[in-house]
Amino acid sequence: MIFNPNKTPRNMKFIPSIFILASILSPCFFIAQDIPTPAPKQSEKICVHGATIHIGNGQVIENGVLVLENGKFTQVSPANTLDIKTLNCKLIDASGQHIYPALIGLNTYLGLSEIEAVRATNDGAEQGSQNANVRTIVSYNTDSRVTPTVRSNGVLYAQIVPGGGLVSGTTSLVQLDAWNWEDAAILTEEGVVLNWPSLQRKMGWWADAKGYEPNKEYDQQRQDIIDYFLEAKSYSGSSVEKKNLRFESLQEVVKGKRKLYINVQHIKEILHAIDFAEQMGLQITLIGAADAYMIADILAQKKISVILGRTHELPNYADEDIYQPYKTPAILQKAGVLYAISNEGFWQVRNLAFQAGQAVPYGLTKEQALTSITLHPAKILGIDHRIGTIELGKDASFILSTGDILDMRTSQITRAFIDGRSINLGNKQTDLYHKFIEKYGLKVR
Repeated sequence: MIFNPNKTPRNMKFIPSIFILASILSPCFFIAQDIPTPAPKQSEKICVHGATIHIGNGQVIENGVLVLENGKFTQVSPANTLDIKTLNCKLIDASGQHIYPALIGLNTYLGLSEIEAVRATNDGAEQGSQNANVRTIVSYNTDSRVTPTVRSNGVLYAQIVPGGGLVSGTTSLVQLDAWNWEDAAILTEEGVVLNWPSLQRKMGWWADAKGYEPNKEYDQQRQDIIDYFLEAKSYSGSSVEKKNLRFESLQEVVKGKRKLYINVQHIKEILHAIDFAEQMGLQITLIGAADAYMIADILAQKKISVILGRTHELPNYADEDIYQPYKTPAILQKAGVLYAISNEGFWQVRNLAFQAGQAVPYGLTKEQALTSITLHPAKILGIDHRIGTIELGKDASFILSTGDILDMRTSQITRAFIDGRSINLGNKQTDLYHKFIEKYGLKVR
């Protein structure tokens, strides 16, 4: 080929484009570098001794011993009942520390959103109102930089919940140390989310407590829900040549074999949602349900579980007790309602333990508050045979802390295990902390 200096070779035209593309993509490579590598499968028997073990069901073992083998708890007992030297395992001295079950974050969109203000990084909702066929599990991003900041505070499992529309899609449960969504998945298509309409409509985000007007379309919206589920039931009992994916995904729900999560807040709407579920024969769990304390006895009688929102919240009504969100968990606990405390969102989930801790001065014991973010979520998900407590045969997922994890003043997670795997607790925030501590020669307190 003869080179002509006055003519640019065809391939050379692509060089500027390549440099531009590289400059755009380069942040992605830097992002991946500060995401800790998932821990390998447990390969040796481990014995953790000397710590106070909080079982998660209200029981506490002072100076206990935990033995983990093949990702399961094989020994949970007081230290004085056995000689650890005869166990033939790797010893971890946790004297003076506390051991807790892995915390379970419910009603999150962790892994579906990265930067709230950047629309392209948000994948928590689909267009349209009837999206029962949407699967959150396939959209879950294990490379999110947010996830390490959440698990560093003890949350090792998360329920991924879609939003938007009338029926948002299916939920899933993941463990937070994985290469991809297939490795992360614990439960897929675990439930379906329904967003119940409100009797009051907010006139704008800027509106105060008086800035509401009656929702004139409420009755029609409620009827639309009933009609939709009646159609799904009718579809369930018929043989069709062409499948309707929106109805297909509701088959297990209308048959009562899969849970329906209903997002609902106020008392009248809660009662309407319960009435709807009974008419349809559905198995339901309420999400949010700020007014659930008003009908705690009804919820207990009907065995309806509740996923409460954050306790660090203002009450729904101007004339309501300012401390009501703090008191609601204790009211449900006393009534015998199966409830869990959540901290909805994604990066906010890291403060889950502190949300539960806020309910302690208002009626819950510390062990009951712990149960509301460990065993109770596992029961709601129907997976308490595997996680939620530190008991023989269950998955060896737990955290160690030098202080009370419910108290933000003393909580300091030192180690965490998922299925017996010791996971990396580092994250972007801790990296920056150590970077500038070193830069300015400061002493770590």
